Amino acid sequence: MHRSAPRLSRILACAAVPVMLVAVGCSSDSGSGSDAEKKAGSSSSSDSAGAEPTKPAVEPAKFTDLPDACTSIAKNTVKDLVPEAKKKGGTAGRSSDLAVRGSCSWNGLDDKGVKGSQYRWLSVAFTRFDSDQSLGSGAARATEDYTKQVAKEKASEGAQKAAAAAAPGIGDEATAITYQLNKTDEDFEYATVVARTGNVVVTLTYNGAGYAGAKTPSAADILKGAQKAAKEAVGKVDATAGAGGADASPSAGEAKKDDKKEEKKGDEKGDAKPESEATPKS
Repeated sequence: MHRSAPRLSRILACAAVPVMLVAVGCSSDSGSGSDAEKKAGSSSSSDSAGAEPTKPAVEPAKFTDLPDACTSIAKNTVKDLVPEAKKKGGTAGRSSDLAVRGSCSWNGLDDKGVKGSQYRWLSVAFTRFDSDQSLGSGAARATEDYTKQVAKEKASEGAQKAAAAAAPGIGDEATAITYQLNKTDEDFEYATVVARTGNVVVTLTYNGAGYAGAKTPSAADILKGAQKAAKEAVGKVDATAGAGGADASPSAGEAKKDDKKEEKKGDEKGDAKPESEATPKS
């Protein structure tokens, strides 16, 4: 009995050693694998967070300036459309930035004595849109404004027999809106051409009436005159793309800087509108 007790203790001690070694080994392997996985996961998350999608750059605006509105229509055209214009050079509309908005208008009463008088009014307005990463390209923004302007002209207050049709050959796209309007007890014929060229929207309006017994101008003549003037105005905008060339028109930012008196006499509503239509009394 005295010999068997020590022997049993030695056997149990030897059996316990491998178990402890195995336990320590498992614990070491488990901890090593966990750290590696954590590092890999952390690196993956960091890469994913830093890889944000890049937005494609918007198309640069075609035009960076505008022509002088009062010289955008040829003198002979103004003379033909507005006989006896009060101001041959036109009246410039007010604008806080002529490189973004510009306008000009002409009006006149051609007195024909006993045959009555013919009144004519012509206006042109430019609006330019820059490209913006958050708002879109200048051309896309101009297209949106073009659509709005066409809808606005179609819904002109008091318009009668309103009609709209495409006006081919004027800019990238153009629409002609025609209608009749009665004011100052006379019947007026109206034609407005809204056109877009690149990132610029051009709005040209031409109207007329007969006074003191004179006949109202025909809708066809008013429309024809509006389309001719609109084509010239759009052509001047297109010329600014080649600024410095022989045919390039002066920009609004460079022309008439010292002609503040003309701008003050404009009576338009808002930045983009030319002077209000001043109709004579019969």
